[in-house]
This record gives sequence, C-alpha cells and structure tokens, in this order.
Amino acid sequence: MPVNYATPPADQLFPVSGIRLGVAQAEIRKKNRRDLTLIALDPGCAVAGVFTQNRFCAAPVQLCRAHLATGNEIRALVINTGIANAGTGESGLQAAQASCTAVGGLLGITAQQVLPFSTGVILEPLPVDRLVAGLPACRSDLDANNWHAAAHAIMTTDTVAKAASRRLEVAGRTVTVTGMSKGAGMIKPNMATMLGFLATDAGIARDLLDPLVREAADASFNCITVDGDTSTNDSFVMIASGQSGAAFVTGHEAGWAEVRAAIVGVAVELAQAIVRDGEGATKFITVAVEGGGTVEECRKVGYAIAHSPLTKTAFFASDPNLGRILAAIGYAGIVDLDVDRLRVWLDDVLVAENGGRAATYREEDGARVMKQAEITIRVHLGRGEARANVYTCDLSYDYVKINADYRS
Repeated sequence: MPVNYATPPADQLFPVSGIRLGVAQAEIRKKNRRDLTLIALDPGCAVAGVFTQNRFCAAPVQLCRAHLATGNEIRALVINTGIANAGTGESGLQAAQASCTAVGGLLGITAQQVLPFSTGVILEPLPVDRLVAGLPACRSDLDANNWHAAAHAIMTTDTVAKAASRRLEVAGRTVTVTGMSKGAGMIKPNMATMLGFLATDAGIARDLLDPLVREAADASFNCITVDGDTSTNDSFVMIASGQSGAAFVTGHEAGWAEVRAAIVGVAVELAQAIVRDGEGATKFITVAVEGGGTVEECRKVGYAIAHSPLTKTAFFASDPNLGRILAAIGYAGIVDLDVDRLRVWLDDVLVAENGGRAATYREEDGARVMKQAEITIRVHLGRGEARANVYTCDLSYDYVKINADYRS
C-alpha cells in the first residue's frame, strides 16, 4: 500500500480547456487492462519536455526530442504501457514512428505533431499493430474530464494512479493546473523511471515554458529516488493551452509568480506520489540537506543517503542504526568535508554533532521516530547557506518480490 497517498477522486481532477484525453484496452502486453492513452491538444497549445539522461534512451524518447526540435505545433500525445520500446534498435524507431503516423491520420495532423511515450518491459518489441488498432477507441473516448481514467491507464507496477490538480484566481481569471504521473520502481534522477504529464490553461510563451519545465523537474522528479536505477523512458511534458485568458510572455506579468508556484507545486506532488508508491515501500523519507556550500553538494549528500541500501533497510526494520547515515554522508564525494561541523537530526531528534554521537541522543528517541510512516533526515553540513531536498522510501522484502516477478 502507498504511504499516506490515495488517488484523488475524478471530480477533484479539474479539466484543462483545450486538452482532451481518451483511453482504451489495446492488449499491448496484457488482456483486460487499460493500456493506451491518447491526448488531443487544441491548436495554439505550447508544449515543452525534459527526458531521461540514460544513454540507452528508448525509441519514443528519441522521437519526442526530434519532434519538439522541429518547432512544429504539437497536437497529440500517445502513451502505451506494458512495453517500453527500449533496446529495440531501428525496428523500435519504426514502430514509434508508425504510432505517430497512425495518430496523425486519425486526427488529421502530421506525424511530427505527435509525441509518443512508452513504458514497461525493455528489450521487447512494441506490438504496433495492437496499438494502432486501439487508437479509434481512444479517439471515441476523448473527453476533457478523463484525467482520472488516463492516470490509471499509464500505470505499470504502480499500485495506485497518481494525479493532482489545482485552481487559482489570477487577475480575474481562473487558471487550472492538472497533471498525472506513473512510476514505482527504477526510480533515480535524472529523471526517474516515470512518465509525467502536466497541463495548464494559462498561456505561457515558449521562452518561459522551456525553463519552467526544467525548473519544475529539478524541484520534483529530479529529487526522487527509490532504487538508484535510471530508466530508459523517462519523460516529463508540460502543456499550456492559453484558453483561460491569462497570458504570460515576459514573466513580469501580475500573477506569474502564483501560476509558476502552482505548476511547480503540482509537479512536486506528482513526484512525491511516486515515492509514496515505491515498490514495496512502507515509509516516505525526506532527506533535507542544508548548510552546504552549493546546491550540488547538498544533493550529493541527499542522494548518498537515499541510495544507501543499508540505510533504507534499517528504515524498513525501524532500526535506529543511524551510523549508516553518517557513513553515506562520508562517501558522498565532498572531499573537504569537516565532519566535526556536521549535525544530523532524525525529525526533531539530534543524532550526531561534533564528529560523533550527540550527547543528548537516546536510542529510544531514535526508535520512536523510526516507527513513523513519514520521517525527515535533516543534515547540516556547516559549510554555507545552500540547501536541497531528496525524497525516497525504505527498501523492503516486497521490492525484491515485485522485481523478481516483473515479467510474469
């Protein structure tokens, strides 16, 4: 079960004007499950994205990058689950291209105006004939109120669908931000094994949208880790339809700060939902590193702790074996770290200072915190003012079971 997370009800996922979603059962890999999603965009939508940094990136990721680079107006997204279409060579590229061509023919647009996304098993060919056969059902299902259904249709090993939505008033206009994500394992920046789709009816110029999608990713999907594996298919796409009437061109307009904060906030909510539903997770852990010389060194420390199997298994067992945290900090790669200036807390319990165990620390206090479902590890490096958060979960027996049986 996810840690303190439930899918929002359908009526709490607000439609975004200019964007319609449809789903279908295409039997991409398994029968009797929704596994194909089509997102149709009205003319005038601006689209930007960030993608996996894995060099073995999947065919659909390669096409997404190429289609965005053309500068053509993006009018549709097509998403399949079950098969990742990664490690499939030239035939995989042809399958992804065929998917785009089929969507283009169905909607009366060009293949270059379609972005394809796949997630699932790597090294297996995409059954593009099944995908194409399922597209008419997706088109028939297109509806602005289908975010809830689409969030379920993009799941793989997820135990719950992940979605979030906000509305805010800006200069007399109502602006909506709604998004969905999937992911539970193979989660590590940059980015994580995830797909994320976020839409707003604010009008955002491309010169603002491109840096905004990177900013949102860096504050959210690039701050999470479950198991330290970086996927071949990661994609985070942001869509701005402009149909609310609230328009932002320079970033100096009234209301931009609020809209920007809402977009980043939804991205963080979607990213944290992935960790809360991490494969086998029983605890949600925030690693808050502060007092760093740079944000980068804070992230190094955060990831070292969050990736440590010894630390993660201790949290699963509720065992305050907190020396493992100190060990992870020590190998994080800060060569001139002065450990005598370091302080470490477990929630409000001071664990370490002055190069060793805090004089006030009691084992029972650590044990109390370790039993909680949500825990914050706070580290002060004593080197400056920089800070960064990393979100992770514990490592349980079920993680091994899920991944040992992944292809069954």
